[in-house]
Amino acid sequence: MSFGFNFRRFAMAGLALVMAGVAVDFAGAAKARKPARPVYTCPCEAAKSDPDFLLQGEYVGDKVGVQVVAMGKGQFQVVTYKGGLPGAGWVGAAAKTAEAKAKTRTVAQCDAAAAKAAVKAMKRIERKSPTLGAKAPKGAVVLFDGTAETLKDHWEKGEMNDAKLLTQGAVSKDRFGDCTIHVEFRLPYKPQDRGQGRGNSGIYMQGRYEVQMLDSFGLEGRDNECGGIYKTGRPRENMCLPPLTWQTYDIQITSARFDADGKKTANAKVTVRHNGVLIHENLDCPKPTTSFMREFADESKPGPIYLQNHGNPVVYRNIWVVKN
Repeated sequence: MSFGFNFRRFAMAGLALVMAGVAVDFAGAAKARKPARPVYTCPCEAAKSDPDFLLQGEYVGDKVGVQVVAMGKGQFQVVTYKGGLPGAGWVGAAAKTAEAKAKTRTVAQCDAAAAKAAVKAMKRIERKSPTLGAKAPKGAVVLFDGTAETLKDHWEKGEMNDAKLLTQGAVSKDRFGDCTIHVEFRLPYKPQDRGQGRGNSGIYMQGRYEVQMLDSFGLEGRDNECGGIYKTGRPRENMCLPPLTWQTYDIQITSARFDADGKKTANAKVTVRHNGVLIHENLDCPKPTTSFMREFADESKPGPIYLQNHGNPVVYRNIWVVKN
């Protein structure tokens, strides 16, 4: 015997009630069946409301690193790296050496008790980007420093929240060609979400070439994950830190080149450091990212910095640009 939900019977019963003059809230019933998934934008709030947040994070032992990823409702992924954490001892699978083959990455699904047991003899660490809080050098354009003045002077679209952080969807008034960009960002904690729904945003250089921002903590590091450039290049290492940790991108972009007749002679090139670690070096960008800003399709002209709004509460601070 099946006790599964039959929507057709539910709807027919509702229609009968409506015909009898009784109001039926179908939308309310659907909402009741699908409660909202939790979204945390502040570490203090997450620590107070979700015990899983306190267990997730990075751990180190003897020539081993572990990332414990909260997946919601007491479930975790435990990702083990032989040799040490990404950017701190682990040689990624992309490195074709005998040493790399010996330093593997394994993923286990488990509950909280098993996750605690896996890191019992290890030390929990909280890594910080070495470029966090980097001061803008002389001559830099300070796009955002937490003041109303920089928000007003440098952003066509953009809002600042009560914590004086820039919110997603901002587009700079300034247009840039060859330049170096520093940006600090913080991804929300959404333990029950998956994939592209988990803290999605991105920074578009010249409104065209996107370096993805996404909660990819513990993932393998693909071109649609944090640090990746869609359809163009995956990061050398997945340097994404746990959600609600401040992270940095330091990006150098060289614009596409054109001759006197308007023919492209060289593609745009991008070098990216994620939390201080080189993840792309002179990466060739043959065309804009799929979801680029259409009004900036002409690669021969400068374009803005765009912080993508993908419906996730990602925040940014300390944004400055040096024109090269």
